[in-house]
Amino acid sequence: MKFCQFASLFLLVMLFQSTQLMAQSEGAILGVWYNTEKTAQVEIIKTGSEYLGKIVWLKDPNPEGKPAVDKENSDPKYRTRPLMGLPILKGLKYSSGIWKDGEIYDPKSGKTYSCEIKLKSPEILEVKGYLGFSFVGRTVEWTRAKK
Repeated sequence: MKFCQFASLFLLVMLFQSTQLMAQSEGAILGVWYNTEKTAQVEIIKTGSEYLGKIVWLKDPNPEGKPAVDKENSDPKYRTRPLMGLPILKGLKYSSGIWKDGEIYDPKSGKTYSCEIKLKSPEILEVKGYLGFSFVGRTVEWTRAKK
């Protein structure tokens, strides 16, 4: 009888802890992250049910003495907008350990890709950009910026 009570209590504690872990993992990507080259930092925030990211730091914010701009954008009207504060992640939604169904904008190429993000560790994000199918794309790692 005591074994059944212990087993029930153990299962209840495990169930509670697993729901706590799931709740914690959804917000695990929030914060500031270095891009792969460590030339920019992107802050990821949550707005409603979506996750967004914007550039908050650049290694070279003023090339040639002027603020860095979105010069590679395919739309000429956006080529003069500053990179600082530029939203590059949008529409990501959390589902089963993956933030997906969003988009990532690459200011180096001026192109927008479908995006999904996985937390490889508390300090490393696996960011995948792709066109069409998620198994065909490019995956990079971002590292958490120290506070």
